[in-house]
Amino acid sequence: MSFFKDFRAFMERGNAIDMAVGIIVGSVMTSVVNSLVKDVIMPPIGLLIGGVDFSQWFIVLKGGVTGVHYPTVAAAQAAGATTLNIGLFLNSVVSFLITMFAIFLFVRMMNKIRTQKPVTTRTCPYCKTSINVAATKCPNCCSNVKPVEVAAASDSDLEKSVKKLTKMAKGKISKIKKITKN
Repeated sequence: MSFFKDFRAFMERGNAIDMAVGIIVGSVMTSVVNSLVKDVIMPPIGLLIGGVDFSQWFIVLKGGVTGVHYPTVAAAQAAGATTLNIGLFLNSVVSFLITMFAIFLFVRMMNKIRTQKPVTTRTCPYCKTSINVAATKCPNCCSNVKPVEVAAASDSDLEKSVKKLTKMAKGKISKIKKITKN
């Protein structure tokens, strides 16, 4: 029974659901990014280089018929050749870079939305352990330390913008009310 209680507590925490949503979104995003690379980005790059299809860049390492030029990876592999698929690797590298850039933009946007909370801990200069910012004596090494002033929590960039727009809108509304009274 303890196992099932632990499992239920794990599911109710929300982390499992957040993780599941992240995995599902990640798999969908992978297919979109792969299509973007394969169908949108690589064809123009191939045209610039001279009509080359990157997915068909390969080297026959072993097997197949000697002296035969295979037009595609599939044809070479069908003939029993072992191939080094350089073009498919390049497509994967470009997909990876695009995915990482998209994740970077998403995290950057979320950091702008997130409210910055004040720092509540600091490092003791003597024993290098974490202590409260208001502490005057380290609880670990008993050294005297000076308390640090803590800044109040600051609004996120999004909250600041909304407050600015609200203030500006209130000013415009009061001007409109004055004009309509006259």
